[in-house]
Amino acid sequence: MVNRVGSQSFATSSTASTSSVGRRRELKEARATVSRSRLTTLTGPGGVGKTRLGMEVGQRLQTHFRDGAWMVDLGSLNPGAPISPIVASALAIQDQSNRGALERVTDYLQDKELLLFLDNCEHVLSGAGELVDRVLATAPGVRILTTSREPLSMAGEAIYPVPPLATPSVEDDHAVQDLERFESIALFVDRARNVVGDFAITPENQRAVIELCTRLDGMPLAIELAVARLQSMSVTQLLDRLDQRFRLLSRGSRTAQPRHRTLQALIDWSYELCTPEEQVLWQRLSVFPSSFDLEAAEEIWSFDGLVPDLVLDLLDRLVAKSILLTERNGEAVRYRQLMTVREYGADRLNDGAATELRRRHRDCFLRRAETMVEQWSTPRQGEFILRARTERPNSMAALQWSVATPGEINAAARLAVALRHHWVSDGYLSEGRFWLDRVLGEYDDAPERHERGSALWVVAWVSLLQGDHEAGAEYLAECRRVATALGDDGLLAHTEHWSGLYGIFTGDLSSAIVHYERAVAAHDRVGDLSARLTAQFQLGMAQVFHGDPRIALATCDRAIKSAAEHGELWTRAYSLWISGIGLWMMGDHSAARAAAKDALTIQKNFHDAICTALTTELLSWVAASTRDFPRAVELSGAAASVWRSLGTTIRAFGPHIDEISRASAKRVGQGLEPGTSDSSPFEHKRLTKEEAIAVALAEPQDADQETDIQPLTRKEWQVAQLVARGLTNRQVAEELVVSPRTVDGHVGRILTKLDVTTRMHIASWVDGRRGM
Repeated sequence: MVNRVGSQSFATSSTASTSSVGRRRELKEARATVSRSRLTTLTGPGGVGKTRLGMEVGQRLQTHFRDGAWMVDLGSLNPGAPISPIVASALAIQDQSNRGALERVTDYLQDKELLLFLDNCEHVLSGAGELVDRVLATAPGVRILTTSREPLSMAGEAIYPVPPLATPSVEDDHAVQDLERFESIALFVDRARNVVGDFAITPENQRAVIELCTRLDGMPLAIELAVARLQSMSVTQLLDRLDQRFRLLSRGSRTAQPRHRTLQALIDWSYELCTPEEQVLWQRLSVFPSSFDLEAAEEIWSFDGLVPDLVLDLLDRLVAKSILLTERNGEAVRYRQLMTVREYGADRLNDGAATELRRRHRDCFLRRAETMVEQWSTPRQGEFILRARTERPNSMAALQWSVATPGEINAAARLAVALRHHWVSDGYLSEGRFWLDRVLGEYDDAPERHERGSALWVVAWVSLLQGDHEAGAEYLAECRRVATALGDDGLLAHTEHWSGLYGIFTGDLSSAIVHYERAVAAHDRVGDLSARLTAQFQLGMAQVFHGDPRIALATCDRAIKSAAEHGELWTRAYSLWISGIGLWMMGDHSAARAAAKDALTIQKNFHDAICTALTTELLSWVAASTRDFPRAVELSGAAASVWRSLGTTIRAFGPHIDEISRASAKRVGQGLEPGTSDSSPFEHKRLTKEEAIAVALAEPQDADQETDIQPLTRKEWQVAQLVARGLTNRQVAEELVVSPRTVDGHVGRILTKLDVTTRMHIASWVDGRRGM
């Protein structure tokens, strides 16, 4: 699972959903180690509490870093898999550029001051080492904290071994009231009360509790798994059974770490306490690299005569036994296994069952992705894109297995194609390009197939959005050849469609319009509603930049009406953006602003980064045209921030829109008051999509309206409010990113307009206006 986290997120991780117990000394020492070294690795066996300690360190240090602390869980990756894409995702570096993920990560971090926490590195040591080495070399403000069962073995690495929790001596006598000073006992009691509400250490169970925690070597995971048995056993019974299992494994490898043997013994014992059906489900659930829902579990379980009706009851039993953890979001419940438990189940699968499971897992998420495509133009659109985000680890694991497994390339192509809205709407263009290229590379000697043709037009779309226009043209030429050879009308329609986008992006608008008109008709003939709606709004885009805003408005109006009939939002938002451009070109600034804000209101829930950036840019043009130049600067800065986070610029979308953007920026620069900075407060900040939308949807009053109710201009009102807060002129200048001399002029004019003589009078006047 990937936790994309910021300053608040360590507390929201599932690992942190239970109270933290003990570790004061380790926390102090680990914090000191991180302060001394730019690379710190917390080492120790699985289940010792490395992740918990790392999260505690991150929580306490996040305010020490300008850009916070970020956690990346690498546990869902396959052994040896590259880690840069998952790090880029966790850091919210949107996959829009055509550069490699490692380059994008290092470029993003080079001016940051943050703590990067990489959790569970042991199975991806090579990739982790490569990324860490590059980041440390190029990002002087970044410190890295990792957890791993073995060190990264890098120069300058500070290794902090995480010890087990403190345990009392079995030989010594201990007062009952003093036992919870030992961390392992405190953890046992805390977790036991979650199972048995009135649990307490008594003279009768005292020795059993001490011996149990000692025999578990103070391992937090082992203690928590053992405590789960208290719902049906006493501590003494628990200890008796555990002791039998330890003796059973006492002749294991002498070279293995003792703590690893005891954890293995505990999991062996937990496994043996499961029924045969529970054991089979435990094994089969190991196919999920991250969390999963009930429906997915039912699909992968049901073969070899086992029926899905059993799954819910078996899941409930595995949750009760702490083999599974639950994650709740409203009414939705998902399940996941700890990494150690998942690996244990995977080790017990035979090769035949493992292959069948991975195929069923792939088929499950292929069906979901293809359902999203089939029902894209419906009211479920938002639900589908949210599910694609949630199931991303499962989809990527399914795609990786399909590409790597002989005979599965057609299914791999179908999955990569079906995920196209995830690649585009969620901003994972680089990853989509990577997988589509890999799929196509496997077709070198294969006969022409529809799946290959589909992959060609999807990768063309992705390439064009990345700004790699010539590669897009080459993919489209090959797609046309495949479509012609197969006589496939659907592929031919897509060839026309994306040739239209190529025309827009390369400035050939007349050709683009012809291609789109053909595409709309062709999609209609084959009954592809979603493709027809997309081609229709893009036709409107070609028309508006061609200088035909009225025709474009009519085209978009048809697309909006059709989208509304089907409850579709994606096309509607883009059509509103294009309509806004047309209205702006016709001088109807109020209607243009309203259309743009309607589009962004949709994006509050949809979060399409490209539409967000384009529409915010449009609002900046409207502000410039109405001479609200400070607002235009603010909006263009917010749009530029989103473009930077995506790794591209508006130039990738063609020379016509780029020319408009440049002309608007020039007009703003010429219209600003002398001495006023044309730099947005967001120029050096990467806003999230949500933050950019909030900026764009803010409702600052129009300058003319403000003049009607008060004597100050918009900028003077801003200055007056800051003066009322007690800021000096220099502090006001820093807040507004202008020169102190400019603020001096504003304050002088404010005093004159208000007919007052002191800053105190300004503050009193501001307070009075706020009360109106």
